Amino acid sequence: MTDFIHLPYIDPVVFSLGPISLHWYGVMYLLGFGFAYWLGSRRANASNGVWTTEQFDSLLYNCFAGVILGGRIGDVFFYSFDRFVQDPLYLFRIWEGGMSFHGGLIGVIVAMLWTSYRQKRSFWQTADLIAPLVPFGLGLGRLGNFINNELWGRPVENLNAVPWAMYPYGYTGSVPLHPSQLYEMLLEGVLLFIILNLFIRKTRPMGAVSGLFLFGYGVFRFLIEYVREIDHNVNTATDLITRGQMLSLPMIIGGLAIMLWAYSRQSAVKK
Repeated sequence: MTDFIHLPYIDPVVFSLGPISLHWYGVMYLLGFGFAYWLGSRRANASNGVWTTEQFDSLLYNCFAGVILGGRIGDVFFYSFDRFVQDPLYLFRIWEGGMSFHGGLIGVIVAMLWTSYRQKRSFWQTADLIAPLVPFGLGLGRLGNFINNELWGRPVENLNAVPWAMYPYGYTGSVPLHPSQLYEMLLEGVLLFIILNLFIRKTRPMGAVSGLFLFGYGVFRFLIEYVREIDHNVNTATDLITRGQMLSLPMIIGGLAIMLWAYSRQSAVKK
């Protein structure tokens, strides 16, 4: 049997200056948006006038607001609704943690719809610009979960098959856990980023990039849910499908539908 990794304590606070503290999770958000701004600005400048820097700045600012508001509201309503009913102010105590990707996605979609309307452009043109920028930030967010010692996976059933299983700091169980945050970082972050940014190098119909993002994330998240710790607020160990999988299924189906629509529309135009 392998000697598994015992993780030491990692302070979630990078540094404090008086009453203000900078947390690692916040650093990951800032790095993710910083990278999205850098890469998106380059692509906007290379778009031959399709996008101006000012238009992209406005889009990214709206998406930033959408992911924060949507992520918090989604986490409360998807996973912590009972707590919200007992304590409605919990919705506003974002410093206590709790951000939902699916809620953040809804917030970003609303932001893209609003920005597309204001800029008088197709929603799919907007979404196809944003989609390849997102996985980098998703990967950093999962790394932030790992540093924060949260969202661990389930106990490993076959210890010999998972030599990288870990004992988190403060964990008192006898069986090591799947580092599901790192699985998500690699699949939803690194691999999905590579897939999307290779895909956009080829000629493709409008909407195909957005559809591929939804499908890819949905599939990766659905699979990782099998080793991710069950959220006992909404699921039990006997449930056939988790809340995360229920929220990912529409992404898989919708992503496939959007890609089929985009390519069929392209074929119809060519005819």
